Amino acid sequence: MNQHGFDLPPKATLDVMDRRKELAEKACDALIQAGLPAFLEASQGVPGAKVQVESLADGGVLVEWSTQESFATAAADLLENGVDPTNLPQAIRHYETVQTCMRDAVLQILASAGFHVDRADAHTYGRAVHVKGGCP
Repeated sequence: MNQHGFDLPPKATLDVMDRRKELAEKACDALIQAGLPAFLEASQGVPGAKVQVESLADGGVLVEWSTQESFATAAADLLENGVDPTNLPQAIRHYETVQTCMRDAVLQILASAGFHVDRADAHTYGRAVHVKGGCP
């Protein structure tokens, strides 16, 4: 327990974090070689593949596709105003399609490059790709 009276999830060791950072760099390089814009960690407002290292002990390397901010905001604004889930507006359907297609593309590109990848836990990480290792 910490000073506030609740348990925090355990963090990865420095050695594990170093290996994850190396894996993240290699995954980012593989995406760039394939012609996709890819960035390590924080690159706010820039569309492309965001490659990040999760510091939790059960975390890892995650890749999430980011669109132009205006594209994501338009879909979010529609959702915020309330929509019929059985008849989503075209803008939301299009956004969802782009996110799904790009996640699948990133997954397949990294797998083809020799990485062990899978869809990340959707509840925790949305449409991210989990890079588990196996870099070339």
